Amino acid sequence: MTAHAADLNPLARDLNQTLETAAPEVFASLSALGRRLYFPRGILSQSAEANARANRVNATIGIATEAGGPMYLPSIQRHLANVDPKDAYPYASVAGRPGLRDLWREKLLAENPSLAGKRFGRPIVTSAITHGLALVGDLFVDPGDVLVLPDKLWGNYRLMYEVRYGGRIVTFPFFDGGGFATGAFARALEEQARTNEKLLVLLNFPNNPTGYMPTPPEAEAIASAIVERAERGTKIVAICDDAYFGLFYHLGGATAVESLFSSLANRHPNLLAVKLDGATKELFVWGLRCGFLTFGPGRANTAEAVADVLDAKVRGAVRSGISNSPQLSQSLVERALSSPTIEDERKQKFETLAARAAKVHEVVHAPRYRESWEPYPFNSGYFMCIAVKGVEAEKVRVHLLERYGMGVIATGASDLRIAFSCVELGDVESLFETLHRAIQELQ
Repeated sequence: MTAHAADLNPLARDLNQTLETAAPEVFASLSALGRRLYFPRGILSQSAEANARANRVNATIGIATEAGGPMYLPSIQRHLANVDPKDAYPYASVAGRPGLRDLWREKLLAENPSLAGKRFGRPIVTSAITHGLALVGDLFVDPGDVLVLPDKLWGNYRLMYEVRYGGRIVTFPFFDGGGFATGAFARALEEQARTNEKLLVLLNFPNNPTGYMPTPPEAEAIASAIVERAERGTKIVAICDDAYFGLFYHLGGATAVESLFSSLANRHPNLLAVKLDGATKELFVWGLRCGFLTFGPGRANTAEAVADVLDAKVRGAVRSGISNSPQLSQSLVERALSSPTIEDERKQKFETLAARAAKVHEVVHAPRYRESWEPYPFNSGYFMCIAVKGVEAEKVRVHLLERYGMGVIATGASDLRIAFSCVELGDVESLFETLHRAIQELQ
């Protein structure tokens, strides 16, 4: 235990003792806040007990009730005609609706066959993936801790892990030729391990901003590099941001179709795998803000105990931060996952996005555009990127917007990100032709 264990709340101390016994490597990876976190036995636990046993009057929870259900306003409920008030208005459980958590776990197993037989935690509901990333920061990131990421990354990672938590992001080149730079990734791990006993590795596939999903050999090499570093003594928290999971179009060749989480869970005691995913992109419900956080401990034989401790600490972080994720969002997602038509509906939307991606892949590689840009490899997700030639990307972005009324995102000195997810198929050629014209006007 730490030198200040006596100053901890007894509940936090008990959790830490359990974790240190079951997985000392994971305990050692906790941040100072992570060690202090616990889920209190107070109003919530007393309310839960009352829900089970108070058969006359239950005066425990901070909502208003009438006629045996939650109080509500007809002006709101009339827009939710098919939703029972109890599934919309009361507070949800801190870790999420139990049925929703179980359904998402079933989904993980169905879509990641390599997880069969592995021991991993019950998904915890988050207020979308950004919230899940912040919870990982609460548990594992102290000021100065190193996070290893590719250089093509979502900008919010820096705002969160460097600005909010004081961590230090170290990058490596994303691409090596036509694919993921597995060698550069392994070298980055080796270099950082020389001066750090703990590393956080954050990999986002399919990637934002590039839209790249590794090939099966690349995915195997990535997992092998992480496991090898763990075997050599480095404690690693491997964070799999799977926001765009399932949107695999196999442009230019086959891609991996499982999360790296499947390859990393239960692989080594020094390795804790964390999966972040959600209904936001996978079910096309961005504004519902419904995500999931799942732990894959390194030791299979103590995985349940480790996941239980981390679950309690996450619940403490949720309780002290946002209290709980919205009940209505969870109810709608739970209903969707239970629907017999959900897979056909998802397939239809997938095919729409796949058609757009294929068209973009065809157009952006046209020989006539070589003087304006070099496209980065892409095969999945929502996005693709180009490296603009002869002019700064920001100047192109502004010129394209002001003169032609078209919007793209500048992600670096030369890079532009195009979200083909929101470009109709019939507008693809016009977009890139206009982008080409704008670049030529500025060169």
